Amino acid sequence: MRILLTGATGYIGKRLLPVLLQNGHQVICCVRDKGRFPTEGIYTHAGISVFEIDFLNEHIGPQTLGNLDAAYYLIHSMSSKSGDFEKMETFSAQNFVKLVENTGIKQIIYLGGIANGDNLSKHLSSRKKVEQVLTDSNIPVTAIRAGIIVGSGSASFEIIRDLVEKLPVMITPKWLNTKSQPIAIRNILEYLSGVLLKEETFNRSFDVGGPQILTYKQMLMQFAEIRGLKRFIISVPVMTPRLSSYWLYFVTSTSFKLASNLVNSMKVEVIARENDLAEHLGIKLLTYRESVALAFQKIEQNNVVSSWKDSFVSSYVSNYMLEHIRIPKAGCFTDKRQKEIPGDIDQVIKNIWSIGGGRGWYYGNWMWKLRGFMDKMFGGVGLRRGRTNAHSINSGDTLDFWRVLAADKPNGRLLLYAEMKLPGEAWLEFKIVRKDNKNFLHQTATFRPKGLLGRLYWYSVLPFHFFVFEGMVNNLIRFQERG
Repeated sequence: MRILLTGATGYIGKRLLPVLLQNGHQVICCVRDKGRFPTEGIYTHAGISVFEIDFLNEHIGPQTLGNLDAAYYLIHSMSSKSGDFEKMETFSAQNFVKLVENTGIKQIIYLGGIANGDNLSKHLSSRKKVEQVLTDSNIPVTAIRAGIIVGSGSASFEIIRDLVEKLPVMITPKWLNTKSQPIAIRNILEYLSGVLLKEETFNRSFDVGGPQILTYKQMLMQFAEIRGLKRFIISVPVMTPRLSSYWLYFVTSTSFKLASNLVNSMKVEVIARENDLAEHLGIKLLTYRESVALAFQKIEQNNVVSSWKDSFVSSYVSNYMLEHIRIPKAGCFTDKRQKEIPGDIDQVIKNIWSIGGGRGWYYGNWMWKLRGFMDKMFGGVGLRRGRTNAHSINSGDTLDFWRVLAADKPNGRLLLYAEMKLPGEAWLEFKIVRKDNKNFLHQTATFRPKGLLGRLYWYSVLPFHFFVFEGMVNNLIRFQERG
């Protein structure tokens, strides 16, 4: 079957793709930017084709997809302005319908959120509106409404992990007693693949959750038990939504914007209406403990396929990669370092591809951490996002407070764009260059200042650049992993 997969580079899409390929389907991966689509491993499968389109573009123009059997709608917009949710998601869904309505498609499968309460957050309300837009079309729709998704790299998993592993005692807001029905990412994938072209699921919606109803407090405590940690939680009624958002923002790796949206959603009970879909599809629902244990297996095996942090919503701005893929020259300050590579070039490329996260930045890690702390204090993303995989990098991934714009491993080029709070814009590029039968590592930091403040910022950090960037380029060449 020919399947259209939107959100193919997102958290769910990256995990659903191999499942569809294993089932023998041809998959058209629909992405906003082809540059973000990986070019290694399973992504070279003969059954994959890539289709580039931006559903938020007012003039998407005529597009040709050919005949389709089904399409997955996995697009979710997280605007920098919370009030934009419904408008953006509605517009995107309308454009999607226009794209597929003349393809002979038999089914749209939509992953939304459980939204059974009367007082929904803007986030959950927008999900419900998208479902309505899709069902108003003439195409049969199967809506899978999920609760909190638990899996390695999921937002809920990583936020709970941050809280439990960093805070022995938690002074928490009262919404921690809100009930929810968490579900394993493995079960979500089984639902999404299981309903494909099942006519009995057409024009129906299904709430899906795990076998347990838990409060957020219970989830934190069970997580702590699994990790062998003793934790104490004290809930207080005086935390306003804004204070709660700051609490999440400073302790976890989320941005303040996303923390605010999460807090508003977490005040609403997310409990699934009963149905027999799991039984009908032969799905064994995993408990919360089982879901967490499986997630840590993936982490320990360094096999995390996708992470919410690689989505642009983990930034404090919504950057389009194409806007920054070309490094500007006019009006910019640069710090250029060039060092000959006397040893194994493959080892140097491996070092570059392991930068950030647990490995650090090869020199002055305490200074990088201090810069990350300062970034958090000024409303930036800080260093806590880390990286999804210890040795693999793809365009669009996050590396601490950087975003990967280009990751060309065969040619030894890595280009990063800064998502920290700055009075300007910054790029960091590593490139292997061969000249006169010798290999060199070129390391270039570029800063485009905004006004006088930007220029003052650059000159104020110049002394640190001398030590940090010189030490980094030297150690990238010298570093040898201990066996």
